[in-house]
Amino acid sequence: MRSRTKQFWLGVVAVVALALASPPTAAASPIEYVNLGDSFSAGNGVLPLAPGADLRCLQSEQNFAHVVARHQGYGLTDVSCGGAATEDFYAPQFEGIRPQLDALSPSTDVVTVMIGGNDNSVFSGAIVACVRAVLTGAGTVDPCRQQNGSSFEDTIIGSTLPSVRQALRDIHTRAPDATVLIIGYPWLIPAASTCEPAVPVALGDVPYLRTLQRTLNDAVRRAAADTDTTFVDMSAVSEGHDACQPVGVRWVEPLLFADQFVPMHPNALGEAAIAAAVIEALESP
Repeated sequence: MRSRTKQFWLGVVAVVALALASPPTAAASPIEYVNLGDSFSAGNGVLPLAPGADLRCLQSEQNFAHVVARHQGYGLTDVSCGGAATEDFYAPQFEGIRPQLDALSPSTDVVTVMIGGNDNSVFSGAIVACVRAVLTGAGTVDPCRQQNGSSFEDTIIGSTLPSVRQALRDIHTRAPDATVLIIGYPWLIPAASTCEPAVPVALGDVPYLRTLQRTLNDAVRRAAADTDTTFVDMSAVSEGHDACQPVGVRWVEPLLFADQFVPMHPNALGEAAIAAAVIEALESP
């Protein structure tokens, strides 16, 4: 395990160096690569923005897909967009933007996707609810859990899971010969502590939010298994790199005092770590 961790970190260092390098000149590639998904996929908050991408999507030139494409020599079509949910695979998210699945075709070779966190506002809704609960549930150890119970998890199991499963089926239908990878979300907060005020969540609600994120990642994993899709699990490798860690260690920025303009999202190091995990999955036999 120590050897594998060392190899992974060597991979992260390599892709970080590549991500910070000047973009290469455009060249024809035999590999057609399409990236789909939400703000974690788009790299919201990581500068510089991707040239030519719609500004409303806040897509980064240093998101994991761009890093993967440079490392592998793929020709990238990136239609990931901040705020996207599975419904935006089928209908325009904004006026003038085509549904994300329109980027796929029978000639597509590789597809990556991060999706599910915005369905029914699970991620953002839970974070907002738990921050608000700190203010309204004074004196309660776990005010967010007390106020919301199993509502977020019930939504993931009852709605997000079938939506992600269907989206993956439709990706395979539109790109029947493609290698399809769906990436799980890296940990946002640590396992047993908090870091107020940077992440203003009650200590008793840390297990509540961790369980919620575990349920979401498990739903993504189950949807992948049901559709013969490769699941890239970020849980183990992102442990200890959450938003409560210091600069240079954390892969996700905190809600307050973030080093980028979109908080509670992967920073450049986090996007490079996701890229390293994707590359490892692509190169595995």
